[in-house]
Order: sequence, then C-alpha cells, then structure tokens
Amino acid sequence: MRPCPPDRDPMFWREDEENRMTDLAAEEKEIVELALRLSHLKGAVEDETEALKKAERTLQRTQEAQEILQLIAQAVQQQAHEKISTVVTKCLESVFEDPYAFKIEFERKRGRTEATLRFVRRELDADPLSSTGGGVVDIAAFALRVACLMLHRPRLSRVVILDEPFKFVSAQYRENMRTMLEELAKDLQIQIVMVTHSEEYETGKIIEL
Repeated sequence: MRPCPPDRDPMFWREDEENRMTDLAAEEKEIVELALRLSHLKGAVEDETEALKKAERTLQRTQEAQEILQLIAQAVQQQAHEKISTVVTKCLESVFEDPYAFKIEFERKRGRTEATLRFVRRELDADPLSSTGGGVVDIAAFALRVACLMLHRPRLSRVVILDEPFKFVSAQYRENMRTMLEELAKDLQIQIVMVTHSEEYETGKIIEL
C-alpha cells in the first residue's frame, strides 16, 4: 500500500486504498476470465476451421463420386438403350412393311433421369400414343416386356404371359405377327403363353377353352 500523503486523513486514505485494491483485484480477475474466454474462443475457432476444411474435402470427394456415378449411370443407360431399342426395332421390322425405329431419350430433370420413348421413321419423330396406328404400340409394348425380361438381373424365368396383347394390330400384319412370336421364342429361348381369340396368332401348343 502506498504511504499516506501528509494532507490526507490516514483513516480515509486507508479506506480509499483498500477500495482501490479491491477494484484492481476485480479487474485482474475479469482480465483473467476474459483471457480464458479468448483462449477458449481461439480453440473453438481452430476446431471449426479444421471441421470446415474436412467438410470441404468431404464435399469435394462427394461431388467427384457423384460425377463418377453419373458417368456410370449414363454408360449403363446407353447399353440398356442399345439392347432395348434393338429388340423393339427388330420386332417392328418383323411385322410392318415400313416400320418405325425405336429410340429412348434420357434427360435429367430435378436430379432424376427421365426417359422419353420415341418412334422414328425417315428421320421424323412420332409420338407413340398419338401419331401411330396399325398396332405399332401393341408390338412395341410387347417387345419392351421381352427386352426387360432379357435384361433383368438376377435372371428371371423366361416366360411371358399375355392376354389379348395385339388386339389393335391390323389384320394385314397378323401373319407377320405370328412369325415374329415363333422366331422370338426360338432365338431368345423364351416361352410365350398367350390368351387370344384371333386364329391368326395360333401357333405352338394350343389349348381351347
């Protein structure tokens, strides 16, 4: 404690000094607490900075993995498209004199891949539901079922069960239709079980009810 000045009352001086010392101690305590808080905040900042770096690395790896998966998905889609379009186009060519070629267009929308089915004849696109006739959609729908059966993994029993599947096929194409069914069954080793009232489609083992 500092000595009391000659012009001050010692009792009041001592009281002032004690109050001053108390204030200094409180300030020192506050400084220590602030220093501890600062040290804690620095540590927290360092931890958050490291966590941010890890998150950025994880995000980068995730984006790279997503790009790889998208490339793989595109390759798989392309392979599937080639196999499916080959089967469908072959079926259409077997039945119709001036057939459509079948194509699938893949487009990514809202993070998902959407497929659009198109028929192409002489480089012109046709909507399958509104711009084709003669039973083209019936043939294509049947061929799609066959293609999906052949591509399925694990392999399924190669049996296709149909109930009046070709009722919109024009009469002039029905003989071709029967030939197509026979060739598909032989070439792809599949069994076709079909319910029909059309005698033109009768082939193989026939059960009349």
